[in-house]
Amino acid sequence: MTRISSTLTKRLLVFVLALGAGFLLLSSVASSADDKDRSDIEKRLDASAQVLNEIMATPDKAIPDKVMSDAKCIAVVPSMVKIAVGFGGSHGKGVATCRTESGHWSAPAPITITGGSWGLQLGGQAVDLVMVVTNDDGMQHLLSSKFKLGADASAAAGPVGRDAAADTDVKMRAEVLTYSRARGIFAGIDLNGSVITQDKDETRILYGRFVPFTEILSGKVRPKEASEPFLAAVRKYSSQAREHGEVKKPAATTASR
Repeated sequence: MTRISSTLTKRLLVFVLALGAGFLLLSSVASSADDKDRSDIEKRLDASAQVLNEIMATPDKAIPDKVMSDAKCIAVVPSMVKIAVGFGGSHGKGVATCRTESGHWSAPAPITITGGSWGLQLGGQAVDLVMVVTNDDGMQHLLSSKFKLGADASAAAGPVGRDAAADTDVKMRAEVLTYSRARGIFAGIDLNGSVITQDKDETRILYGRFVPFTEILSGKVRPKEASEPFLAAVRKYSSQAREHGEVKKPAATTASR
């Protein structure tokens, strides 16, 4: 009787384990299918949000609060790769968003960036790029849907560190501050010579039709649901930086009285 009971228990255990394994397999397949159903631009929006979250999670190595609070536009290019051997040509795709007249962040616009010899400095490894447009002139260049860093718009490697005194840094005169992350190291990078253009194909996929940069980045287009992770990250760190800056202002005002 005991032997029969033991045998039934073992069979029941095997059945439960097999059933559990079956559920795991089905959920894995479903998850994989869902991922395949998502477009590249949707995946890129998620990746861009992740890049911002990871970079800003380390205060002493993040983009300075001053830069984030005053940003006119923010662009992220996850996993830019080297596409040529010898002179280091590089190419990547990402997304950009700008502050509208109402102070809100616009729907994201898909972009491409093609770079020059700086790729050699990165050893050919894929890197994450972040570009912060610091003033209205830089914003107008971005709205033109195609411009060259260093020629059409001045660019400089951005300062690093959440509390960095970026407002007194000479680099703040640049229209675009540029950053890179490779092998876990986040630092400013010189992207002069790189060309940024609107990714028309990805724009059609994301919005169902072609929409000019100006319309998207000026806030005339409603953001798609897939854009929320990226926009949430931008809103979080730009407003967080602004609040952090406001904490310091009362002390200065009191001292001046």
